[in-house]
Amino acid sequence: MKSVTPNELKTTELQTLLQTAIAPRPIAFASTINAEGQVNLSPFSFFNMFSTNPPIVIFSPARRVRDNTTKHTLQNVQEVGEIVIGIVNYPIVQQVSLASTEYETEINEFVKAGLTMKDSDIVRPKLIEECPVNFECKVLEVKSLGQEGGAGNLVICEIIKIHVREEYLNENGQLDQFKLDLVARLGGNWYGRNTAESLFEVPKPLATKGIGFDLLPDGIKYSTIFSGNDLGMLANVESLPNAHFSSDENVHRTAKQLLSENKVAEAWETLIA
Repeated sequence: MKSVTPNELKTTELQTLLQTAIAPRPIAFASTINAEGQVNLSPFSFFNMFSTNPPIVIFSPARRVRDNTTKHTLQNVQEVGEIVIGIVNYPIVQQVSLASTEYETEINEFVKAGLTMKDSDIVRPKLIEECPVNFECKVLEVKSLGQEGGAGNLVICEIIKIHVREEYLNENGQLDQFKLDLVARLGGNWYGRNTAESLFEVPKPLATKGIGFDLLPDGIKYSTIFSGNDLGMLANVESLPNAHFSSDENVHRTAKQLLSENKVAEAWETLIA
């Protein structure tokens, strides 16, 4: 295993390593306004949710590595403590990337990126019409993490109103993960896309307790056929069937195929000797 300490790397090298390893990252499409009323729109992939009650999201417009300057978004939220954060999906990803261009302060990125401004209900910054979801937020705090190039600035925001485009809802009125077609940032110029082919479900062991790896029968636990993911699925049942289990590799292959189809109960039935 290759091991390094951060101070052994140039800041640009460290940034590349971190942004490639810590991914995919959701994108905050930040709509802000300065004290003179000039609009700014820019994406940030140092972003996530951190609380539901109260509803808190945080993003970080870092200081530029190349020259240690700060971004208009940071300056704007320090002047006007309000923001709209739009969620980014595939239909607008190229426009979002275009909005990341470092235009001058007086340039409106909505216009440059061909996106539509819409008045917010509460805050001064504009909604992004094309985003599937918009969050109107008030800025609670801006916390600097350093003064050198690459240092982040945590913009802690409380969501005070949510806008959802109805075409992204399912029949139950909830956001549909397939319809959303969300994108995320990876390292370099790479993005990830949540298509139907790439989405999968993993049942959470919250209401019940999985038996765990240690209680799996040895013939299954030490099988050369099952991967760690396969065993994780088998170990996430509440109890083992009261039976003897096959150590036959062909049986294990059949069970593995069932697991790939998310048929855990059927896989266990197949494993019964």
